[in-house]
Amino acid sequence: MIRDMIQSDTEHVLEMMQVFYASPAVISNGSDEIFRNDIASCVGDCPYLEGYIFEDDANILGYAMVAKSFSTELGKPCIWIEDLYIKPEARGIGIGKEFMAYINQKYPECAMCLEVEEENQNAISLYKRCGFEAWSYIEMKKG
Repeated sequence: MIRDMIQSDTEHVLEMMQVFYASPAVISNGSDEIFRNDIASCVGDCPYLEGYIFEDDANILGYAMVAKSFSTELGKPCIWIEDLYIKPEARGIGIGKEFMAYINQKYPECAMCLEVEEENQNAISLYKRCGFEAWSYIEMKKG
């Protein structure tokens, strides 16, 4: 089941974010302060970030965060899959594919974008099966 993230999910999501951001799937390590701010934005009234929980009965199996933007290159709104984490014991059972279909159905008029590390071949395979294609950008940041 996919549902909206709620305040009572905070500690579970924080634990998953700590694992996710310490893994080779993510370049930056982040911090608990950043993670808590992200979660608060997902469960609060931030119009730019949404959080989702994947669960089976009462067990949380993973989480996702999506950000809203606009792509001038594509000429339409864009949904960025910022975080997509599925616990190791729940991988390979279709949660990622189900989530991509869920977001695509929720935002059919939007382009979907995401970042993935080259070494994360399982994720790349999932994203390709869901219709994503690689762009050869260099991402830059300030701050």
